[in-house]
Amino acid sequence: MIRGGMSDLLDQLKPGLSVYLPGATGESLALRAALAADPERAAGVRFVSCLVPGMNDFDYAALTPSTRCTTFLMPPAMRASLEAGRVRLLPLPYSEIAEHLAARAEIDVAVFHLAPPDADGLCSVGIAADFAPLVWPRARRRIVLVNRSMPVPPRSPRLPLAEADLVVEIDGPVIKAGAGGAEAAETIAMAERVAALVPDGAAIQFGIGGAPAAVLARLTDRKGLTIRSGMAIDAVQALAEAGALARGGAHVAGVAFGSAGLYRFLAESDLVAFADSRVTHGAASLATVERFVSINSALEVDLFGQANLEWRGDRVVSGVGGAPDFVRAARRSPGGRSIIALASTAGGARISRIVPRLASPTVSISRSDVDTVVTEHGAAALADLSLDERAEALIAIAHPDHRAGLADDWARLRARF
Repeated sequence: MIRGGMSDLLDQLKPGLSVYLPGATGESLALRAALAADPERAAGVRFVSCLVPGMNDFDYAALTPSTRCTTFLMPPAMRASLEAGRVRLLPLPYSEIAEHLAARAEIDVAVFHLAPPDADGLCSVGIAADFAPLVWPRARRRIVLVNRSMPVPPRSPRLPLAEADLVVEIDGPVIKAGAGGAEAAETIAMAERVAALVPDGAAIQFGIGGAPAAVLARLTDRKGLTIRSGMAIDAVQALAEAGALARGGAHVAGVAFGSAGLYRFLAESDLVAFADSRVTHGAASLATVERFVSINSALEVDLFGQANLEWRGDRVVSGVGGAPDFVRAARRSPGGRSIIALASTAGGARISRIVPRLASPTVSISRSDVDTVVTEHGAAALADLSLDERAEALIAIAHPDHRAGLADDWARLRARF
Protein backbone atom coordinates (compact mmCIF):
# COMPACT_ATOMS: atom_id res chain seq x y z
CA MET A 1 0.00 0.00 0.00
CA ILE A 2 1.31 3.42 -1.03
CA ARG A 3 0.07 6.74 0.29
CA GLY A 4 0.04 9.69 -2.07
CA GLY A 5 -1.84 12.69 -3.37
CA MET A 6 -4.38 13.36 -6.09
CA SER A 7 -1.63 13.72 -8.69
CA ASP A 8 -0.50 10.18 -7.84
CA LEU A 9 -4.03 8.98 -8.48
CA LEU A 10 -4.13 10.73 -11.85
CA ASP A 11 -0.81 9.07 -12.70
CA GLN A 12 -2.63 5.72 -12.55
CA LEU A 13 -4.89 6.70 -15.46
CA LYS A 14 -3.36 5.37 -18.67
CA PRO A 15 -4.75 5.10 -22.21
CA GLY A 16 -6.54 1.83 -22.78
CA LEU A 17 -7.29 1.13 -19.12
CA SER A 18 -10.80 0.41 -17.86
CA VAL A 19 -11.29 2.52 -14.73
CA TYR A 20 -14.24 2.13 -12.37
CA LEU A 21 -15.51 5.31 -10.69
CA PRO A 22 -18.21 5.32 -8.02
CA GLY A 23 -21.48 6.99 -8.97
CA ALA A 24 -24.58 8.13 -7.10
CA THR A 25 -23.58 9.65 -3.73
CA GLY A 26 -20.32 7.71 -3.86
CA GLU A 27 -18.99 10.01 -6.59
CA SER A 28 -15.91 11.92 -5.42
CA LEU A 29 -16.28 15.64 -6.02
CA ALA A 30 -12.57 16.05 -5.28
CA LEU A 31 -11.57 13.63 -8.03
CA ARG A 32 -14.06 15.20 -10.39
CA ALA A 33 -12.50 18.62 -9.78
CA ALA A 34 -8.99 17.23 -10.31
CA LEU A 35 -9.99 15.70 -13.64
CA ALA A 36 -11.72 18.89 -14.75
CA ALA A 37 -8.55 20.85 -13.95
CA ASP A 38 -6.28 18.41 -15.82
CA PRO A 39 -8.48 16.63 -18.39
CA GLU A 40 -5.61 15.26 -20.49
CA ARG A 41 -4.95 12.74 -17.71
CA ALA A 42 -8.10 10.97 -18.94
CA ALA A 43 -6.99 10.66 -22.57
CA GLY A 44 -7.73 7.17 -23.87
CA VAL A 45 -9.24 6.05 -20.55
CA ARG A 46 -12.42 3.97 -20.51
CA PHE A 47 -14.40 4.90 -17.40
CA VAL A 48 -17.13 2.64 -16.01
CA SER A 49 -19.63 4.11 -13.57
CA CYS A 50 -23.30 3.97 -12.61
CA LEU A 51 -24.00 7.69 -12.87
CA VAL A 52 -27.49 8.65 -11.73
CA PRO A 53 -29.68 11.44 -13.16
CA GLY A 54 -30.46 13.93 -10.42
CA MET A 55 -27.29 13.05 -8.48
CA ASN A 56 -24.39 13.10 -10.94
CA ASP A 57 -24.01 16.01 -13.33
CA PHE A 58 -20.48 15.71 -14.71
CA ASP A 59 -19.61 14.32 -18.15
CA TYR A 60 -16.47 12.19 -17.74
CA ALA A 61 -16.60 11.18 -21.40
CA ALA A 62 -16.17 14.83 -22.45
CA LEU A 63 -12.79 15.24 -20.74
CA THR A 64 -10.93 14.53 -24.00
CA PRO A 65 -11.97 13.38 -27.48
CA SER A 66 -10.51 9.93 -26.78
CA THR A 67 -12.09 9.42 -23.34
CA ARG A 68 -14.97 6.95 -23.16
CA CYS A 69 -17.51 6.12 -20.45
CA THR A 70 -19.71 3.09 -19.93
CA THR A 71 -22.76 3.85 -17.84
CA PHE A 72 -26.22 2.42 -17.25
CA LEU A 73 -28.54 5.41 -16.92
CA MET A 74 -28.53 8.70 -18.83
CA PRO A 75 -27.64 11.85 -16.84
CA PRO A 76 -28.55 14.93 -18.90
CA ALA A 77 -24.96 16.19 -18.64
CA MET A 78 -23.81 13.28 -20.82
CA ARG A 79 -26.18 13.98 -23.71
CA ALA A 80 -23.55 15.54 -26.00
CA SER A 81 -21.11 12.69 -25.38
CA LEU A 82 -23.81 10.11 -26.11
CA GLU A 83 -24.57 11.81 -29.40
CA ALA A 84 -20.84 11.95 -30.19
CA GLY A 85 -20.45 8.20 -29.58
CA ARG A 86 -18.25 8.57 -26.51
CA VAL A 87 -20.81 6.98 -24.12
CA ARG A 88 -21.53 3.26 -24.03
CA LEU A 89 -25.01 2.98 -22.52
CA LEU A 90 -25.87 -0.47 -21.16
CA PRO A 91 -29.66 -0.84 -20.70
CA LEU A 92 -29.54 -3.04 -17.60
CA PRO A 93 -31.76 -3.02 -14.48
CA TYR A 94 -29.91 -2.56 -11.21
CA SER A 95 -29.81 -6.27 -10.42
CA GLU A 96 -28.01 -6.89 -13.71
CA ILE A 97 -25.71 -3.88 -13.23
CA ALA A 98 -24.65 -5.58 -10.01
CA GLU A 99 -23.96 -8.86 -11.82
CA HIS A 100 -22.14 -7.05 -14.64
CA LEU A 101 -19.79 -5.25 -12.25
CA ALA A 102 -19.35 -8.22 -9.94
CA ALA A 103 -18.67 -10.87 -12.56
CA ARG A 104 -18.38 -9.65 -16.15
CA ALA A 105 -16.90 -6.15 -16.40
CA GLU A 106 -13.21 -5.69 -17.12
CA ILE A 107 -11.83 -3.42 -14.40
CA ASP A 108 -8.14 -2.58 -14.53
CA VAL A 109 -8.25 0.16 -11.91
CA ALA A 110 -11.04 0.92 -9.44
CA VAL A 111 -11.47 4.05 -7.36
CA PHE A 112 -13.27 3.78 -4.01
CA HIS A 113 -14.56 6.71 -1.96
CA LEU A 114 -14.45 5.57 1.66
CA ALA A 115 -14.47 6.79 5.24
CA PRO A 116 -11.28 6.69 7.38
CA PRO A 117 -10.33 3.26 8.72
CA ASP A 118 -11.54 1.98 12.06
CA ALA A 119 -9.35 0.32 14.69
CA ASP A 120 -9.30 -2.86 12.60
CA GLY A 121 -8.15 -1.06 9.45
CA LEU A 122 -11.56 -1.34 7.77
CA CYS A 123 -13.02 1.60 5.83
CA SER A 124 -16.78 2.09 5.60
CA VAL A 125 -18.28 2.67 2.17
CA GLY A 126 -20.41 5.27 3.95
CA ILE A 127 -23.62 6.39 2.26
CA ALA A 128 -22.99 4.52 -1.02
CA ALA A 129 -22.88 0.74 -0.66
CA ASP A 130 -24.42 0.00 -4.06
CA PHE A 131 -21.43 -1.34 -6.02
CA ALA A 132 -18.16 -0.79 -4.13
CA PRO A 133 -18.25 -4.15 -2.26
CA LEU A 134 -18.90 -5.94 -5.57
CA VAL A 135 -16.12 -4.20 -7.50
CA TRP A 136 -13.46 -4.51 -4.76
CA PRO A 137 -12.60 -8.18 -5.38
CA ARG A 138 -12.68 -7.69 -9.18
CA ALA A 139 -10.28 -4.76 -9.56
CA ARG A 140 -6.69 -5.44 -10.61
CA ARG A 141 -5.60 -2.24 -8.84
CA ARG A 142 -7.47 -0.45 -6.05
CA ILE A 143 -7.23 3.25 -5.29
CA VAL A 144 -8.91 4.47 -2.12
CA LEU A 145 -9.92 8.05 -1.53
CA VAL A 146 -10.19 8.31 2.26
CA ASN A 147 -12.55 11.19 2.97
CA ARG A 148 -12.79 12.44 6.55
CA SER A 149 -16.17 13.95 5.67
CA MET A 150 -17.77 10.68 4.53
CA PRO A 151 -20.71 9.84 6.86
CA VAL A 152 -20.45 6.44 8.52
CA PRO A 153 -23.74 4.59 9.10
CA PRO A 154 -22.92 1.84 11.61
CA ARG A 155 -24.15 -0.97 9.35
CA SER A 156 -22.50 -0.01 6.09
CA PRO A 157 -20.06 -2.48 4.47
CA ARG A 158 -16.37 -2.09 5.25
CA LEU A 159 -13.36 -2.75 3.06
CA PRO A 160 -9.78 -3.55 4.19
CA LEU A 161 -7.53 -0.56 3.60
CA ALA A 162 -4.45 -2.79 3.65
CA GLU A 163 -5.55 -4.32 0.33
CA ALA A 164 -5.45 -0.95 -1.46
CA ASP A 165 -2.63 -0.21 -3.87
CA LEU A 166 -2.82 3.57 -3.38
CA VAL A 167 -4.44 5.62 -0.61
CA VAL A 168 -5.20 9.32 -1.05
CA GLU A 169 -6.52 11.27 1.93
CA ILE A 170 -9.02 14.07 1.29
CA ASP A 171 -11.45 16.13 3.32
CA GLY A 172 -14.21 17.41 1.11
CA PRO A 173 -17.98 17.49 0.64
CA VAL A 174 -20.10 14.54 -0.40
CA ILE A 175 -23.07 14.74 -2.74
CA LYS A 176 -26.25 16.03 -1.12
CA ALA A 177 -29.80 16.55 -2.36
CA GLY A 178 -31.01 20.05 -2.99
CA ALA A 179 -33.93 21.54 -1.14
CA GLY A 180 -37.27 20.45 -2.58
CA GLY A 181 -39.62 22.99 -4.08
CA ALA A 182 -43.29 23.57 -3.37
CA GLU A 183 -45.52 20.61 -4.14
CA ALA A 184 -47.71 21.07 -7.21
CA ALA A 185 -51.42 20.41 -6.80
CA GLU A 186 -51.29 17.30 -8.99
CA THR A 187 -48.35 15.95 -6.98
CA ILE A 188 -50.29 16.38 -3.75
CA ALA A 189 -53.36 14.63 -5.18
CA MET A 190 -51.29 11.80 -6.64
CA ALA A 191 -49.31 11.36 -3.41
CA GLU A 192 -52.48 11.12 -1.36
CA ARG A 193 -53.87 8.45 -3.66
CA VAL A 194 -50.64 6.44 -3.52
CA ALA A 195 -50.41 6.76 0.26
CA ALA A 196 -53.92 5.36 0.60
CA LEU A 197 -52.66 2.12 -0.96
CA VAL A 198 -49.85 1.61 1.58
CA PRO A 199 -51.03 -0.37 4.62
CA ASP A 200 -49.56 -0.64 8.10
CA GLY A 201 -46.73 -3.15 8.19
CA ALA A 202 -45.74 -2.70 4.55
CA ALA A 203 -42.16 -2.89 3.31
CA ILE A 204 -41.78 0.15 1.07
CA GLN A 205 -39.53 1.00 -1.86
CA PHE A 206 -39.38 4.40 -3.51
CA GLY A 207 -37.32 6.29 -6.04
CA ILE A 208 -35.73 9.69 -6.34
CA GLY A 209 -37.53 13.01 -6.75
CA GLY A 210 -40.37 15.08 -5.37
CA ALA A 211 -43.16 12.56 -5.92
CA PRO A 212 -41.71 9.79 -3.69
CA ALA A 213 -40.92 12.36 -1.00
CA ALA A 214 -44.52 13.61 -1.20
CA VAL A 215 -45.84 10.07 -0.77
CA LEU A 216 -43.61 9.32 2.23
CA ALA A 217 -44.65 12.60 3.85
CA ARG A 218 -48.21 11.25 3.89
CA LEU A 219 -47.31 7.97 5.60
CA THR A 220 -46.40 9.41 9.00
CA ASP A 221 -49.61 8.02 10.54
CA ARG A 222 -48.74 4.43 9.58
CA LYS A 223 -47.32 1.83 11.92
CA GLY A 224 -44.70 -0.84 11.41
CA LEU A 225 -43.38 0.24 8.02
CA THR A 226 -40.06 -1.18 6.84
CA ILE A 227 -37.70 0.59 4.46
CA ARG A 228 -36.63 -1.84 1.71
CA SER A 229 -35.37 0.45 -0.98
CA GLY A 230 -32.50 1.33 -3.24
CA MET A 231 -32.05 4.60 -1.39
CA ALA A 232 -32.85 6.47 1.80
CA ILE A 233 -34.07 10.08 1.51
CA ASP A 234 -34.89 12.80 4.03
CA ALA A 235 -38.47 11.62 4.33
CA VAL A 236 -37.17 8.41 5.94
CA GLN A 237 -36.00 10.44 8.92
CA ALA A 238 -39.43 12.06 9.18
CA LEU A 239 -41.10 8.64 9.18
CA ALA A 240 -38.76 7.43 11.92
CA GLU A 241 -39.37 10.50 14.08
CA ALA A 242 -43.15 10.11 13.62
CA GLY A 243 -43.02 6.52 14.87
CA ALA A 244 -44.17 5.09 11.53
CA LEU A 245 -41.24 2.69 11.10
CA ALA A 246 -40.96 -0.74 12.65
CA ARG A 247 -38.70 -0.77 15.69
CA GLY A 248 -35.78 -3.05 15.06
CA GLY A 249 -37.08 -3.59 11.54
CA ALA A 250 -34.93 -4.89 8.73
CA HIS A 251 -34.54 -1.46 7.12
CA VAL A 252 -32.23 -1.74 4.10
CA ALA A 253 -31.00 0.71 1.46
CA GLY A 254 -28.16 0.88 -1.02
CA VAL A 255 -27.37 4.59 -0.90
CA ALA A 256 -28.50 7.67 0.98
CA PHE A 257 -29.34 10.84 -0.92
CA GLY A 258 -30.43 13.76 1.17
CA SER A 259 -29.37 16.61 3.40
CA ALA A 260 -26.46 16.80 5.81
CA GLY A 261 -29.05 16.35 8.55
CA LEU A 262 -30.16 13.03 7.08
CA TYR A 263 -26.56 11.82 6.88
CA ARG A 264 -26.00 12.70 10.56
CA PHE A 265 -29.23 10.95 11.51
CA LEU A 266 -28.26 7.76 9.66
CA ALA A 267 -24.80 7.77 11.26
CA GLU A 268 -26.16 8.30 14.76
CA SER A 269 -29.37 6.26 14.74
CA ASP A 270 -28.28 2.92 13.21
CA LEU A 271 -31.72 2.79 11.62
CA VAL A 272 -30.77 1.57 8.13
CA ALA A 273 -28.42 -1.24 7.09
CA PHE A 274 -26.65 -0.35 3.85
CA ALA A 275 -26.06 -3.15 1.36
CA ASP A 276 -24.86 -3.71 -2.18
CA SER A 277 -27.23 -3.92 -5.14
CA ARG A 278 -27.30 -7.70 -5.14
CA VAL A 279 -29.08 -7.41 -1.79
CA THR A 280 -31.20 -4.31 -2.42
CA HIS A 281 -32.31 -5.30 -5.93
CA GLY A 282 -31.59 -9.02 -6.29
CA ALA A 283 -34.49 -11.39 -6.88
CA ALA A 284 -33.32 -13.90 -4.27
CA SER A 285 -33.16 -11.22 -1.59
CA LEU A 286 -36.43 -9.51 -2.53
CA ALA A 287 -38.29 -12.84 -2.72
CA THR A 288 -38.24 -13.02 1.08
CA VAL A 289 -39.96 -9.64 1.57
CA GLU A 290 -43.66 -9.82 2.47
CA ARG A 291 -46.18 -6.99 1.96
CA PHE A 292 -43.69 -5.32 -0.37
CA VAL A 293 -45.03 -2.09 -1.89
CA SER A 294 -42.92 -0.59 -4.67
CA ILE A 295 -43.53 3.04 -5.66
CA ASN A 296 -41.96 4.12 -8.95
CA SER A 297 -42.68 6.62 -11.69
CA ALA A 298 -42.82 6.58 -15.47
CA LEU A 299 -42.79 9.02 -18.35
CA GLU A 300 -45.90 7.44 -19.85
CA VAL A 301 -48.14 4.40 -19.60
CA ASP A 302 -50.19 3.02 -22.47
CA LEU A 303 -53.66 1.48 -22.47
CA PHE A 304 -52.19 -2.02 -22.42
CA GLY A 305 -50.43 -1.20 -19.12
CA GLN A 306 -46.91 -0.96 -20.54
CA ALA A 307 -44.63 1.70 -19.05
CA ASN A 308 -41.93 3.86 -20.61
CA LEU A 309 -39.28 5.08 -18.16
CA GLU A 310 -36.52 5.94 -20.62
CA TRP A 311 -37.63 7.85 -23.71
CA ARG A 312 -39.04 11.23 -24.67
CA GLY A 313 -39.91 10.59 -28.26
CA ASP A 314 -36.83 9.07 -29.84
CA ARG A 315 -34.42 10.57 -27.30
CA VAL A 316 -33.19 8.43 -24.44
CA VAL A 317 -33.33 10.49 -21.23
CA SER A 318 -32.83 7.89 -18.51
CA GLY A 319 -32.47 4.16 -17.98
CA VAL A 320 -34.60 1.40 -16.55
CA GLY A 321 -32.86 1.69 -13.16
CA GLY A 322 -34.19 -0.48 -10.37
CA ALA A 323 -37.88 -0.27 -11.23
CA PRO A 324 -38.11 -3.62 -13.10
CA ASP A 325 -36.51 -5.43 -10.18
CA PHE A 326 -38.86 -3.87 -7.67
CA VAL A 327 -42.12 -4.13 -9.59
CA ARG A 328 -41.58 -7.82 -10.25
CA ALA A 329 -40.76 -8.46 -6.59
CA ALA A 330 -43.82 -6.52 -5.44
CA ARG A 331 -46.11 -8.42 -7.80
CA ARG A 332 -44.87 -11.69 -6.31
CA SER A 333 -44.79 -10.62 -2.68
CA PRO A 334 -47.59 -11.95 -0.44
CA GLY A 335 -49.73 -8.90 0.28
CA GLY A 336 -47.55 -6.74 -1.98
CA ARG A 337 -48.38 -4.19 -4.62
CA SER A 338 -46.46 -2.57 -7.46
CA ILE A 339 -47.40 1.09 -8.02
CA ILE A 340 -46.49 3.25 -11.01
CA ALA A 341 -47.29 6.88 -10.18
CA LEU A 342 -47.24 9.70 -12.70
CA ALA A 343 -48.91 13.01 -13.40
CA SER A 344 -51.64 12.57 -16.00
CA THR A 345 -50.31 15.28 -18.31
CA ALA A 346 -47.24 17.22 -19.38
CA GLY A 347 -46.75 20.48 -21.24
CA GLY A 348 -49.39 22.42 -19.36
CA ALA A 349 -51.98 19.63 -19.75
CA ARG A 350 -51.54 19.58 -23.54
CA ILE A 351 -49.86 16.16 -23.58
CA SER A 352 -51.45 13.10 -22.01
CA ARG A 353 -49.05 10.77 -20.24
CA ILE A 354 -51.65 8.01 -20.52
CA VAL A 355 -51.27 7.13 -24.20
CA PRO A 356 -53.01 4.68 -26.56
CA ARG A 357 -49.83 2.71 -27.05
CA LEU A 358 -46.17 3.40 -26.46
CA ALA A 359 -44.30 4.98 -29.34
CA SER A 360 -40.95 4.67 -27.54
CA PRO A 361 -38.31 2.41 -29.12
CA THR A 362 -38.41 0.04 -26.13
CA VAL A 363 -40.76 -0.95 -23.30
CA SER A 364 -39.26 -0.37 -19.85
CA ILE A 365 -41.79 -2.37 -17.83
CA SER A 366 -44.00 -4.96 -19.46
CA ARG A 367 -47.76 -5.09 -19.03
CA SER A 368 -47.48 -8.35 -17.09
CA ASP A 369 -45.37 -6.62 -14.42
CA VAL A 370 -47.44 -3.44 -14.01
CA ASP A 371 -49.93 -3.82 -11.19
CA THR A 372 -51.43 -0.45 -10.17
CA VAL A 373 -51.15 2.88 -12.02
CA VAL A 374 -51.90 6.09 -10.11
CA THR A 375 -52.40 9.65 -11.34
CA GLU A 376 -53.88 12.66 -9.58
CA HIS A 377 -57.25 11.51 -10.97
CA GLY A 378 -57.35 8.03 -9.48
CA ALA A 379 -55.84 4.56 -9.19
CA ALA A 380 -56.20 1.81 -11.78
CA ALA A 381 -55.64 -1.69 -10.39
CA LEU A 382 -54.74 -3.68 -13.51
CA ALA A 383 -54.00 -7.14 -12.12
CA ASP A 384 -56.49 -9.72 -13.42
CA LEU A 385 -58.18 -7.23 -15.78
CA SER A 386 -58.80 -8.07 -19.42
CA LEU A 387 -57.45 -5.93 -22.25
CA ASP A 388 -60.65 -3.90 -22.50
CA GLU A 389 -60.96 -3.57 -18.73
CA ARG A 390 -57.37 -2.34 -18.48
CA ALA A 391 -57.95 0.31 -21.13
CA GLU A 392 -61.17 1.43 -19.44
CA ALA A 393 -59.47 1.68 -16.04
CA LEU A 394 -56.54 3.67 -17.43
CA ILE A 395 -58.75 6.04 -19.42
CA ALA A 396 -60.65 6.75 -16.19
CA ILE A 397 -57.49 8.08 -14.50
CA ALA A 398 -56.32 10.14 -17.48
CA HIS A 399 -56.87 13.90 -17.51
CA PRO A 400 -60.56 14.60 -18.27
CA ASP A 401 -59.60 16.62 -21.36
CA HIS A 402 -57.96 13.55 -22.93
CA ARG A 403 -60.38 10.78 -21.99
CA ALA A 404 -62.64 11.01 -25.04
CA GLY A 405 -59.66 10.96 -27.42
CA LEU A 406 -58.16 7.97 -25.64
CA ALA A 407 -61.48 6.12 -25.82
CA ASP A 408 -61.65 6.76 -29.57
CA ASP A 409 -58.05 5.63 -30.00
CA TRP A 410 -58.75 2.44 -28.08
CA ALA A 411 -61.82 1.70 -30.21
CA ARG A 412 -59.69 2.00 -33.36
CA LEU A 413 -56.99 -0.23 -31.86
CA ARG A 414 -59.56 -2.72 -30.64
CA ALA A 415 -61.16 -3.00 -34.08
CA ARG A 416 -57.88 -4.34 -35.48
CA PHE A 417 -57.39 -7.09 -32.89
